[in-house]
Amino acid sequence: MRFVIRLVVLCLALTGVAYGYTFTMARVGAADAPDMVAPELRADSIFVDKTMRRLHLLKDGKVLRSYQISLGAMPAGHKTREGDERTPTGTYLIDWRNASSIAHLSLHISYPNAADQAQAQAAGASPGGNIMIHGIANGWGWIGGLHRKWDWTNGCIAVTNAEMREIWSMTPNGTPITITE
Repeated sequence: MRFVIRLVVLCLALTGVAYGYTFTMARVGAADAPDMVAPELRADSIFVDKTMRRLHLLKDGKVLRSYQISLGAMPAGHKTREGDERTPTGTYLIDWRNASSIAHLSLHISYPNAADQAQAQAAGASPGGNIMIHGIANGWGWIGGLHRKWDWTNGCIAVTNAEMREIWSMTPNGTPITITE
């Protein structure tokens, strides 16, 4: 019985330490943003296939780079309301970027559009927002590609930190992004 109690106490302590570490790193672990690559090396669109868990950077319809991704914890279907943990489907824009994100860099996707807002309003819900392409939560970058073993975001698209630096440098604001099932 004492062993079980000690094990429970140890698990609770480790959970508390992990929470405290994550809380602290979210506020102090921001990254220096990389410079943009030369214009001829930049993507002119992004294509995300939720079913295949792939994000492609495209230029003139040709794939420049391709990345395996993690999605929202409930990835099937279009995002319809705040808190549904779905990644939206549709065509949007990368409309701003955040170098001080709680995850390693982030590019904002222009969800919700007018149709998303109308659909949520008709259902009596908020459509949510702050859907991003981002790296791993600050301080946890060392897990690298292991993050791909499960869908863990609240509706965002996650890549490794190294991949996020590359995506950031190749994707200017205004880049269209199409997200499909």
